[in-house]
Amino acid sequence: MGRIFQTRKATMFKRYAKMAKAFTKIGREIVMAVKLGGPNPDANPRLRMVIQNAKAVNMPKTNVEAAIKRATEKDSSNYDEAIYEGYAPHGVPVLVECTTNNPTRTVASVRMYFSRANGALGTNGSVSFMFEHVVLFKIDAANLNKDDLELELIDFGLEDITLDEENNHYIIQTQFTDFGKMQHALEERKITVIESSKIYVPTTTKELSPEQEAEVMAMIEKMEEDDDIEAVYHNIA
Repeated sequence: MGRIFQTRKATMFKRYAKMAKAFTKIGREIVMAVKLGGPNPDANPRLRMVIQNAKAVNMPKTNVEAAIKRATEKDSSNYDEAIYEGYAPHGVPVLVECTTNNPTRTVASVRMYFSRANGALGTNGSVSFMFEHVVLFKIDAANLNKDDLELELIDFGLEDITLDEENNHYIIQTQFTDFGKMQHALEERKITVIESSKIYVPTTTKELSPEQEAEVMAMIEKMEEDDDIEAVYHNIA
């Protein structure tokens, strides 16, 4: 019984830790969105996207409102986005997406993760050309026809639309530069966006042995535990 309790306790701790990291990430994204486009979601597409994502992770509305208020204060922390590039073990290209108020601290940490895993931090452009920057919109598939959606949205940057059968969601993909156009097109059609995300997709993939893959993923898992690191992208098949 004691072992079962300890296992459940560990599972709960991991779940709450993951939720806390998600809330922290969204809080930082709110700060950046407000700094760039103001505190009014109706006039700030990026802020609308962040608020949608806050709902998707069950972040309380009061937390969102408090984060927007803090972002408008003069003494609020200034966060910047940063992308670091490098190679993990076995020549795997890696992009590390960060949000930080101390770039010196963050780049030192990223360099450490690479070096401890026998990888190497690279220069700007050293691996980013191997990835595409895209946006994914998750919408409810109920009462929507895939073929009709494709015809309606292709002029707004739609590159791909897939069905998540398990959750009955359509996943719409656009280039990052078409984010605003697609968001506006969906809003005009009163299609509710459940969640949206900016991600980097590899243009090619790399095959590794199970042992090699485990080695790379161990480095990535360490990176993802860092509060300054938002996401880590690779091209492992």
